[in-house]
Amino acid sequence: MRRALFPGSFDPITLGHFDIIKRGVTLFDEVIVAIGVNSDKKYMFSLDERKAFIEEAFADEPKVKVVTYTGLTVDFCNEIGAEFILRGLRNPADFEFEKAIAHANRRMATIETVFLLTSAKTSFISSSIVRDVIKNEGDYTKFVPDSVRIN
Repeated sequence: MRRALFPGSFDPITLGHFDIIKRGVTLFDEVIVAIGVNSDKKYMFSLDERKAFIEEAFADEPKVKVVTYTGLTVDFCNEIGAEFILRGLRNPADFEFEKAIAHANRRMATIETVFLLTSAKTSFISSSIVRDVIKNEGDYTKFVPDSVRIN
């Protein structure tokens, strides 16, 4: 089974993340969306909310699993038997940042990182932009899956 881990904080999941996951499902037998837990980070949405947003967005896709984890991503990959890390690239800065992480991960374990370019229509979207739109009471719904709704 070709299993890929798609790690992130997903605070919240965006249409860019959604696109990468949907495309990843065509390449792998299973895509595990792994929400990293970092106790030093302040999140807008709780872990349970972030997990629910993703689970609801992919409720009809049996090849997508959603989990949470702590520690090094490569250690978690080894723990669950994921051979690949899936990452999306929006721009050259993402590439440079992700390339360094991929090299470090490859040095620590036999994990391959697979990069997918984001689609042109979602390449400008980031979770931080979405959070800023939400904080300023803008229409965030244009940037996230339908499952991300604030009461």
